Amino acid sequence: MMKFIKYSLLLALLFVLGCKKTNYPGGTVSSYISLFDVRDIYKSGDVVLSADNMFGADKITGVVVSDHSGKNMPTGFLVLEDNRRLSQLRGIAIPIGADAANYVPGDSLVVKVAGKTLKRQDGVLQITGVTTADITKVASGIVIVPPAVKDNDLRNAPNNYESTLISVLKVGFDASYPAGTTYAGSKKANDGFGNIILHTEPAAVFAGKTLPFSSNYTGIVFNFSSDTLPQLWPRLNTDITILSATAPKIAPIIVTGYLVDPNGSDANYEYVQCMATKNIDFAVNNYSLVATNNAGASTPTGFPTNGWATGDLRTYKINMTVGTVSKGEYFYVGANKNIWGLGSTDISASKWISKQYSTVDGDGFGTKTANLLANSGNAAGIALFDLTGVTADTIPVDVVFFGGAGMLYAAPDKGYKICNNDYYDLVHPTTLASQPYFTMGSNTAKLAFPPATKFSKLGGTYNITTGRWTSARTLTAVDLTATSTVAVIEGGTLLEQ
Repeated sequence: MMKFIKYSLLLALLFVLGCKKTNYPGGTVSSYISLFDVRDIYKSGDVVLSADNMFGADKITGVVVSDHSGKNMPTGFLVLEDNRRLSQLRGIAIPIGADAANYVPGDSLVVKVAGKTLKRQDGVLQITGVTTADITKVASGIVIVPPAVKDNDLRNAPNNYESTLISVLKVGFDASYPAGTTYAGSKKANDGFGNIILHTEPAAVFAGKTLPFSSNYTGIVFNFSSDTLPQLWPRLNTDITILSATAPKIAPIIVTGYLVDPNGSDANYEYVQCMATKNIDFAVNNYSLVATNNAGASTPTGFPTNGWATGDLRTYKINMTVGTVSKGEYFYVGANKNIWGLGSTDISASKWISKQYSTVDGDGFGTKTANLLANSGNAAGIALFDLTGVTADTIPVDVVFFGGAGMLYAAPDKGYKICNNDYYDLVHPTTLASQPYFTMGSNTAKLAFPPATKFSKLGGTYNITTGRWTSARTLTAVDLTATSTVAVIEGGTLLEQ
């Protein structure tokens, strides 16, 4: 037994000695470091790059995204990006003076950076000390596909996007800019998810062009310390895709919330909360609301050939032809005027347009139904119209959908028309193809069904000058009780001008 133990200990000792930690046989340290890792080296002060702090590397490699031909680039900046590390796109600025203009987008470069200095100058992280002797072009014509980034993501992680080429979609400008304002300078821009700065140098080829209402912008991100927001620098005319040169129709009424599942019976206790964006006398200017629940058994089945005007148990219309409402005022469309079903707080002191939908057919179309608004299953929708004669071709002034899927659109023209708002676009933002229906093209966004018996409060900010949602609507599920007051379901939506 003792011989066995000694033999086992000897084997273990030989194993440990034979497994002394060494480099992998035949392995070599890479000469290249990713831009992800280069940027991570910088903490707070200037850093001289070396093999020690670059894990044995002495070079970077990347694709050029800077383009000086449009005269809208920081002077002397050569900008590279790569995604060598974890497929994470990162970029870096390299100031090399006038020679930066000799490199064009799609050039693949190798740059010796050992001995150069990594520093943040004027807010932008840069590798300084590089000359053209340190740069080797190894390829050209590399295709660059910039990612689409929302403004809030850009603001939340500006260093992740700095010195990379990105696209921001459906961008508009601060409503305070007067008509005829041009691109030149730093302009506050918004894509519905927050603000950034669109920067244009005075000599840029597009500097004198008038700001359009809505466009897609491709450009390079710089975090210059002169601005508290990230700056996007479009490089030339082709980085700008105009979606709409002029402002769209202002929605006179918007959807701000709804109750799809009141406590107890749904019949005549579901309702939609709306807000007026201007003073309205419904007797003078008629409006209507149409709801669709698309339940699988609702007739007619199949795709809605007549869209919002399908009627029967698929769509139900309520006309608004009586009463007045003031700009910024909430009002309600439904039947009984209770906040949370039978026996709950009476909120008839608020303004209402009421129709007993469970016992009376809709105005023009829609069969009486116990469920005006779906609370499960296929996608349901609410559309507002600035007229009462709704047909298959009528475009709403506002529309929201929530819930699941269902038979909602079939080419070429069976479906529910949408409008330009925070969730939907009549023209595809990237392909520019026409897409007038829900679920067609990019029009797939919808809100979730709220938890049972909770009010769906839609928070957002609507600009009544430009007709843009500068903060897209988001759903907050509000807990209700039999004694809840109207104050808990109002106040989520803001108007600005």
